[in-house]
Amino acid sequence: MSLTYVSTRGEAPELGFADVLLAGLARDGGLYVPSSWPSITVGDLDRFASMPYADVAAEVMWPFVEGSIDREAFASMVTDTYATFDADEVIPLTDLGDGIWLAELFHGPTLAFKDVALQLVGRLFDHELTRRGEKVTVVGATSGDTGSAAIEALRDRESAEVFILHPAGRVSDVQRRQMTTVAASNVHNIAVEGTFDDCQDLVKALFADDGFRDTRNLSAVNSINWARVMAQIVYYVTTTTRLGGGAGRPVAFSVPTGNFGNVFAGYGAQRMGTPISQFVVASNRNDILTQFLTTGTMTIGEVHPTSSPSMDIQVSSNLERLLFEIFGRDGAAVADLMARFRSEGTVSVEAGRLDLLAEHWSAARVDDERTAATIATLYDERGVLLDPHTAVGLAAAREMRADPAVPMVVLGTAHPAKFPAAVEAASGVHPQLPDRLADLFDRTERFVTAPNDYLTVRTMIESTLDGAR
Repeated sequence: MSLTYVSTRGEAPELGFADVLLAGLARDGGLYVPSSWPSITVGDLDRFASMPYADVAAEVMWPFVEGSIDREAFASMVTDTYATFDADEVIPLTDLGDGIWLAELFHGPTLAFKDVALQLVGRLFDHELTRRGEKVTVVGATSGDTGSAAIEALRDRESAEVFILHPAGRVSDVQRRQMTTVAASNVHNIAVEGTFDDCQDLVKALFADDGFRDTRNLSAVNSINWARVMAQIVYYVTTTTRLGGGAGRPVAFSVPTGNFGNVFAGYGAQRMGTPISQFVVASNRNDILTQFLTTGTMTIGEVHPTSSPSMDIQVSSNLERLLFEIFGRDGAAVADLMARFRSEGTVSVEAGRLDLLAEHWSAARVDDERTAATIATLYDERGVLLDPHTAVGLAAAREMRADPAVPMVVLGTAHPAKFPAAVEAASGVHPQLPDRLADLFDRTERFVTAPNDYLTVRTMIESTLDGAR
């Protein structure tokens, strides 16, 4: 029997994978999660340890897509996806000493971990839309990396018109140019005069506008789309099998995160049977996730610009998926909690629910000064350059590590050359872009600027779509 998906707010109908892929956000404003978690057995983990990454990926993800896609076609898409990565092992591991490892997630086309999922999502979109004979309007908000990864995955595809909203002046020059210099007629960049949270709210408002959503056939590529999380589960599985030294030996992970999708994928891997002993949620100055995991309270505050801009977020969408789990999958309770959070700007969960996370979850806040010191020290000691987000993860790992006997993996979320100014200021070394991006600053940019206003942005998108007909 094929797996179905339910909304975290309990009102939207259950859907199969293909419909969830194209829907993105549920009709009730919730996020889709699988109705049950598939299992990975000890025998599976043993086998995976010696298998190529793409083969493990196809096997781990198959239960999530079964019934929507032919297995051979799916395996082919997975193989094609990871052939776009520069590293043969797809996610190389680097020893940082003292039992701490760096999982390099940035060897895809746009040098960020978002490629791991979005290179596959682009192929899944094309496959399903071609099968249906349909075309979608993809809208996404980005704090820096999702946008370029989504654009690279969907550029020049006849099945999709792509609109990416980014916060004007709040992404690095490299991040912006990776989006705005793509010369593809189906790609449209909008710089919103606001924060990432504003961009994300605009995207959610577009989906909440049923008339616009239906007439324009909206779809999403943010980590609100379940397919993103599904693909990220895989690297938790492969990393654990490589470092655990045996199917039952645990591994810990430190995850720099703002929107919570990356670390929720780890939760999914754990629920499936991967022996993960600890998740360290690493925040920068915008520490709403650290607040929640340490106090049970979330309060929306000012979004402060930092050296790790992809984490400059105060409303972490994917946290709702974890809340759904700790509330016993009570969609009505989650819907009420999120409504209060939005109306009052703050919300708390009772200590008993937070206790469900106490065994495996911890969190730390790392400011820019400590981020820079972490970059400098690691380069001096090991000759390894980190981008600022990964440095936040490393500093948090060292602070919060529960068991020195358990391998601790820091997820390396971006290539240091995506944030050259911050890396050079900290280390004295200017990280170089790969040769294929060496002329990035010579390319022509294409984007429009918009106020943080829903009707203005919707009108921009509609006029562009009408002009493309």
